[in-house]
Amino acid sequence: MILDSGRWFWLAVGVLALSLLYLLAPILTPFLVGAFLAYLGDPLVDRLESWKLSRTLSVAVVFLVIILSLVLFFLFLVPVLETQVKRFIGMVPVYIDWVVNVLAPYLRDTLGVDPSVLEADKLKTIISGHWQETGGFIRNAIQTISKSGFVVLGWVANLALVPIITFYLLRDWDRMVAYVDDLLPRSIEPIIAKLARESDDVLGAFLRGQLSVMLALASIYATGLTLIGVDFALLIGLIAGLVSFVPYLGLIVGVSVAGIAVLFQTQDVFQLFWVFGVFGVAQVIEGTVLTPLLVGERIGLHPVTVIFSVLAGGQLFGFLGILLALPVAAVLAVILRHIHDTYKQSHIYGIDVDVAPTATEPP
Repeated sequence: MILDSGRWFWLAVGVLALSLLYLLAPILTPFLVGAFLAYLGDPLVDRLESWKLSRTLSVAVVFLVIILSLVLFFLFLVPVLETQVKRFIGMVPVYIDWVVNVLAPYLRDTLGVDPSVLEADKLKTIISGHWQETGGFIRNAIQTISKSGFVVLGWVANLALVPIITFYLLRDWDRMVAYVDDLLPRSIEPIIAKLARESDDVLGAFLRGQLSVMLALASIYATGLTLIGVDFALLIGLIAGLVSFVPYLGLIVGVSVAGIAVLFQTQDVFQLFWVFGVFGVAQVIEGTVLTPLLVGERIGLHPVTVIFSVLAGGQLFGFLGILLALPVAAVLAVILRHIHDTYKQSHIYGIDVDVAPTATEPP
């Protein structure tokens, strides 16, 4: 009876938590972003504390690093990316003409296909008109949020809340973890603490480790492609780096896109060897330095799990679901692993040695 009451209690807690999550979703975004930044920064704060700095001073240092990184990203990287995207869209008609000129003789002489089926002029008109209608990223964002004063106030409030929430969560992170641990019933505290530690290892391996590898690879790709004179090097490097959480996907995407860009730019096949060299060096650096140093032996989330969880979270709960997707996936992965291990050790999985076939008897 007591066991049933406990189950009903935790079921009620779960239903209440999901209901509150659904009702409060519009205001939870700045808190989740702040918690995400605090989670990423807490190990750095702990490291500074180990160097005899106070918690508050350590938080202030890490907080300033995070804020400066975000400011530099929006002041430098976003405008540069927008410029490169504009240039790329502007060059698309030229690329289409080049492809048509290369494919037309092959289609006509070898396959007997009329090159007009490619409809190059129509495709160029659609792309050019679409880009003129959409305009730049930053300008569109400003126009969108400026249509309503309440929307503007909401954006400003959220942006103002994020650094405040991040600072206080960073300062009190260890205290909050200890407080939650103290609230747990002592009978289940050991297993909950064990699952929480494993969830932190899984999530941390991806967020802190793999994210660092992705950003490092994006920098290496962009720098290498810039040095060999590839147009849109920053855009290509960033795309290849960000998709590198799937093994070899960043390499495949980067080599393909950069190779096509080089062919369009130079019409020289031998220039592809420079592209291969950039990505080959990057892969060597990743395998020998980045992954052992930043990820180590920790087992993070499987790439397919990451893709599915982010898409499912966005489909179910929108942007809030995207923010919650990876933490929830990490916890579920650990719980499923625990259930699997428990099942393997249970009598249900076990084989009775008295009835099991021996080595000399046929099964």
